[in-house]
Amino acid sequence: MLLRELTDRPGQISENQATMALQFIRESADDFTITGFEPGSVRVGTASFNTPIALSHNHAPTAWSVNAPLDAASVAAGTLIDAEIVIIGTGARLVFPAPASLQPLRDARIGFEVMDSRAACRTYNVLLAEGRKAGLLLMVS
Repeated sequence: MLLRELTDRPGQISENQATMALQFIRESADDFTITGFEPGSVRVGTASFNTPIALSHNHAPTAWSVNAPLDAASVAAGTLIDAEIVIIGTGARLVFPAPASLQPLRDARIGFEVMDSRAACRTYNVLLAEGRKAGLLLMVS
């Protein structure tokens, strides 16, 4: 999976640019690969989503009912997507959930990582490229 960051000024990449977007260039035919992300929108294959989604290596993207702050009921969706590791994207900024909210994943013996959504998309794609049974719970905004 190749990654290219797009900005208003070619050749200059800055995390602080409000107009920055990510464009993923597909190298595999995996239908559930993240092919693009920008604040407020994510592309999986050719489908675009502007609301929170849950998906995995073999589970098509579906709406993810997420509460703010992130709670156990929201995280429990990660136990339903047939993954050995779940990446949780918390939006534009990393927001650590309360430890109790992650208990459903611990109880199901599913590994997890929490990160901002842009990093979560990249990490999920890397795990897919490695052939891992990865899942993604993603807040788009």
